[in-house]
Amino acid sequence: MLMRTDPFGGLDRLTQQVFGTAARPAVMPMDAWRDGDEFFVELDLPGIEPDSLDLDVERNVVTVRASRPALDQGRSMIAAERTRGVFSRQLFLGENLDTDRIRADYRDGVLRLIVPVAEQAKPRKIEVARHDSERQAINA
Repeated sequence: MLMRTDPFGGLDRLTQQVFGTAARPAVMPMDAWRDGDEFFVELDLPGIEPDSLDLDVERNVVTVRASRPALDQGRSMIAAERTRGVFSRQLFLGENLDTDRIRADYRDGVLRLIVPVAEQAKPRKIEVARHDSERQAINA
């Protein structure tokens, strides 16, 4: 009997478990939407201690870092599928968002970022000046 072997199959499976796939990312899945003059981003970070969260903003890039401690080596594990260690995700924000006023809240394993739309990007009315249509004669 012939058996087909794939020497890289194990490496491929391990890579998918650690880094995820395009259809199913391994860490920090996110939802994002706009509601009025604010953008909302929610990142799933279950089991993360709030003290391990680190958010940085540089120009229009928000970087979210979190860490989950390593497992106790003294345990006899049956399954260990959750990602451990430090991981991060970067969000590239548009020029029309006010990165100076970002708010963040972590509750029930979900990190929520609220990013307001910049004042200069909000729609506004422009007043049209009205002048009398009366003409004045010019004496020469």
